[in-house]
Amino acid sequence: MSTPVPSTTPAEEEGEAVRARVRSCIAESGLAQREFARRIELDETKLSKALKGTRRFTPAELVRIATVGGVTVNWLLSGSESAAGPAVAPPAAILPHREQETPGQGRRRRTIVETAWGLFASRGLHAVKISEIATEAGVSTAAVYHYFSGKRELFEETLRYSVKLAFDRQVASLHLISGPRERLEHLIGLQMPARRAGVQEFAIWLQAWSEVAVGEGSQQNQADAYQRWYRTVHDVLREGQEVGVFVDEPLEDLATQLTSLVDGLGIKVLVRTLSSEEMGRQVSRFLDRITVPRP
Repeated sequence: MSTPVPSTTPAEEEGEAVRARVRSCIAESGLAQREFARRIELDETKLSKALKGTRRFTPAELVRIATVGGVTVNWLLSGSESAAGPAVAPPAAILPHREQETPGQGRRRRTIVETAWGLFASRGLHAVKISEIATEAGVSTAAVYHYFSGKRELFEETLRYSVKLAFDRQVASLHLISGPRERLEHLIGLQMPARRAGVQEFAIWLQAWSEVAVGEGSQQNQADAYQRWYRTVHDVLREGQEVGVFVDEPLEDLATQLTSLVDGLGIKVLVRTLSSEEMGRQVSRFLDRITVPRP
């Protein structure tokens, strides 16, 4: 009598599909697995175990894999660019541009963008020179101009990079949080300028707003990028209203009030007139006011 083959559960099949996409990502990066592990700041042994299914990738690891591999966490988890979870998927136009190029060319493009992102965030768009970006990225100035026509185009790409980082973080972890209030708190926490990366990302947003205000930046890019964040907040609020967690007030009003509060407080944190801890307390008080008391 033949021994029946154990069937796999949907969760096991989903886990193997994620591992297969990570393997594909590593292969298409053109990097050896050891070097890929180093770039995602993960011990090679842990990466091997995750690829074999003996440990799970953490949300933070998935974000770093997507960043190094030039894909989205949404694709790693679902194989699609259409988000089915609580995070609203950005249109392709506001994600980093993907060109038909070799793995080496793609890595060089991403390195230039990530380097520029860090320099623009810490020193400001107008204070940074293309030659400084090139030196920091380990490429020639000509190489930067090969990929980007100038600093303005490169800055717009760093805004797209910021959109991708936010989307990746949300897709990686929002679905793990149960309860609309808890999910909304987690969502806001992901966007707060608390840690260094959060401060840098917020600094890019602030400069993008400033550039649009004086007629220099792309209003369409900024508007599309912001709308994605707004819709994610809106949808989590709607989910909470549907189950009676949040007060029955116009959704557009609540979403506008909350996103405006986060924006304004974030700017205060950035210019050091408010601590990130106090920002968190102020947001929590607002959420208390819109949360229906439990009987």
